[in-house]
Amino acid sequence: MVDEAKVEKDLDSQVYSLLEKIRAKGGSFKKGVNEVTKALERSQAKLVVYAADVSPKEIIMHLPLLSKDKGVPSIQVKSRIELGKAAGMSVGSAAIAITNAGEEAHALEELISKLK
Repeated sequence: MVDEAKVEKDLDSQVYSLLEKIRAKGGSFKKGVNEVTKALERSQAKLVVYAADVSPKEIIMHLPLLSKDKGVPSIQVKSRIELGKAAGMSVGSAAIAITNAGEEAHALEELISKLK
């Protein structure tokens, strides 16, 4: 039997790690729900990551739906604090959109293939 909590934690770690690598190697992403929404609407987003612990939930509820409409993969992670930290922020972030993976494009494609 597969331990879903462990699989989810591993996937969260992979997402945080990928964000840190992209940041370190000059890639770019949009931070915050408004910026992520704009990136999706402008077809700039390659992957959308949003946090599960956002309150109220209504703030991020549209992101998975908009991502699906635009054909952009999205993933939910547990912690907005960890998400912000991985993006190089001193505060949490409800959502991040990767717009340019730079040298980590292959790692991004690998992660996206795991999500499908």
